Amino acid sequence: MSQHLLLILLSLLFIVFPNPISASSIIQKFKEAPQFYNSADCPIIDPGDDVSTKPIFCSRRAVHVAMTLDLAYIRGSVAAVLSVLQHSSCPENIVFHFVASASADASSLRSTISASFPYLEFEVYVFNVSSVSRLISSSIRSALDCPLNYARSYLADLLPPCVRRVVYLDSDLILVDDIAKLAATDLGRDTVLAAPEYCRANFTSYFTSAFWSNPTLSLTFADRRACYFNTGVMVIDLSRWREGEYTARIEDWMAMQKRMRIYELGSLPPFLLVFAGLIKPVNHRWNQHGLGGDNFRGLCRDLHPGPVSLLHWSGKGKPWARLDAGRPCPLDALWSPYDLLQTPFALDS
Repeated sequence: MSQHLLLILLSLLFIVFPNPISASSIIQKFKEAPQFYNSADCPIIDPGDDVSTKPIFCSRRAVHVAMTLDLAYIRGSVAAVLSVLQHSSCPENIVFHFVASASADASSLRSTISASFPYLEFEVYVFNVSSVSRLISSSIRSALDCPLNYARSYLADLLPPCVRRVVYLDSDLILVDDIAKLAATDLGRDTVLAAPEYCRANFTSYFTSAFWSNPTLSLTFADRRACYFNTGVMVIDLSRWREGEYTARIEDWMAMQKRMRIYELGSLPPFLLVFAGLIKPVNHRWNQHGLGGDNFRGLCRDLHPGPVSLLHWSGKGKPWARLDAGRPCPLDALWSPYDLLQTPFALDS
């Protein structure tokens, strides 16, 4: 396409849409992904206990993956799904459980996923954010205050009771390894959650001086070896979560935050308050996080030393936004092969 024609088309867009359009208001179109098939030694999905739904949705042999879904991050979600399927030895045994806010167009989101992955086993669950909105306190970055960020605390209520274990994934990541390995993490006899731990991080910085100076609150971690972990990649035993009523425990800390400011970072600190020091550590290769930089500037970062199974652009900078702006970081090139966005001026070859 010539530059002259491109300028004409852009001019017409400005005439039709004289006001700026937010990225979240545009319905993005995505290409259809190739279909992936199970290898010969994949387990056969058993019928399951609940005859009202497809057997795979309740099967213990399936890998259950939970993610949130919204227009602002749909491009990242589609890339993440593709990466999971492409690197799985048993992609037909994976079930995706997507959570969307009640205010979102769930039908449109469902159609987007179906169009790119017509063979995918998935369901979209509507999250009524009113239950958590009243508990959310402002944080250091407005994006962290989105109620959908807190959906991970409600998975045990949103997903069917027959789903006993789930791998939770953020939308700003890709896998380059078989997710079944992560899903098979041994949680022992009573552990609820598994994730990579980072014990060299300054754990005290995740809470305010008001928290640490309070004689009662400061004893919260007294009997634990508490370490930071990133909640963007977690293996959760939903049965144990339900039994222990962990959603209520997280909500209690959020209510405390409303009374006195004990942390600054959105949905992460309540998880740390409830679980830090009590989780099953996972190899760091399963969350090479921080690739989006910090929460303020989103500068480029390098990989942590060691092997990589999952790359995570946590932080302010997202690979699709930096690529679109023409200012990508070197590691964003690892994300782009999974980008299924259909560009508006693409021509059929």
